[in-house]
Amino acid sequence: MGQVLGDGDTAPDFVLPGVEGKPVRLKDFAGRKLVLYFYPKDDTSGCTKQAVDFNALRAEFAKVGTDILGVSPDGEASHAKFRKKYDLSLPLASDEAKNTLNAYGVWTQKSMYGRKYMGVERTTFLIKDGKIARTWRKVSVPGHAEEVLAAAKSI
Repeated sequence: MGQVLGDGDTAPDFVLPGVEGKPVRLKDFAGRKLVLYFYPKDDTSGCTKQAVDFNALRAEFAKVGTDILGVSPDGEASHAKFRKKYDLSLPLASDEAKNTLNAYGVWTQKSMYGRKYMGVERTTFLIKDGKIARTWRKVSVPGHAEEVLAAAKSI
C-alpha cells in the first residue's frame, strides 16, 4: 500500500491507458486544475452514479479551468463498455497494475461481511499546479460532484 497523501502534497506523476488506449499523464493537465477520482469498479451502482454526476457537470468544471479523470483497476474494454452504456464523455483511465492506485494510497484493505480483501477506497483529489489542493477520502457519492465543483471554483 502506498503513502497517504493529503492537501499540499505533490501529486504523484502517472501514465495510464486512457480512452481508446491513448496514454493519459498528469502533465497533460498542466496549467489546468484536475479532479482525479478513484473508484472501485465500472458499472456498479455507486460508481455509475459518481461517473454520471461528474459527467453531468463537465461543462461547469470546464468553466473554472478544471478537467476530470476517473481511474479504476478495470481494463480498457470495461471502461469503453461503461462509457458507452451510460453515454459518458468523461475520460476514464485503467490502472490494472495498480501502480497509480498505490502511489495515491487508495489501494487499501477493505472488509465486507467479515471478509478482508484489497480494493479501491473511493477517493477524490483536486490537483492544481502539480499539488494536491483538496482531498476527499471514503467518498459518499450523493452531492459529491457538486461539492468538488464548489472547491474547484474556490481555488
